[in-house]
Amino acid sequence: MHRTPRERLHELFTKVDAFFASASARHGERMACRTGCSDCCRRRFSVTSIEADALREALAALPEADRAALAERARAGDPGVCPALDGEGRCAIYAARPLLCRTHGLPIRFAPASERALPVIDACPKNFVGEDLHAVEASSVLDQTTLSTVLAALDMAHADAAGQPRGQRVAIAAVLSGEG
Repeated sequence: MHRTPRERLHELFTKVDAFFASASARHGERMACRTGCSDCCRRRFSVTSIEADALREALAALPEADRAALAERARAGDPGVCPALDGEGRCAIYAARPLLCRTHGLPIRFAPASERALPVIDACPKNFVGEDLHAVEASSVLDQTTLSTVLAALDMAHADAAGQPRGQRVAIAAVLSGEG
């Protein structure tokens, strides 16, 4: 059975969400991630074109008043805050949030800056306070290189199928405002 890139993106989101839930269950007391904690949303982000299309689809399903509020925040809201963040610190597009948002808070292994360096593991500074993240069991650490590679492959397949240029990034604010 051939799955579309969008179906495979949904599968990736489901797997990452399950990974997050599992890590939270194992380390709940050591992870501060909760509804209303929005420190990771205090910046503006861009997404891949496949994620932008998924966001556009989710926006189309929202009531007009909600779409208008998101568009207004995207155009005139605090430029240092994701426009999807509402006044109570909740994500207005949570179900359709991109991969970047789904992984925030988890320990993530990054590729070393040089070939001689060891991998870097980082997490939200509110999580695993006072702990050596390299000591967190591997089953609770996401690998950024793997996630980025999978997302890039899905994005390229999506772009090819849609006849779009490959590797395009789209600001979330542009998607929410209807300008991107």
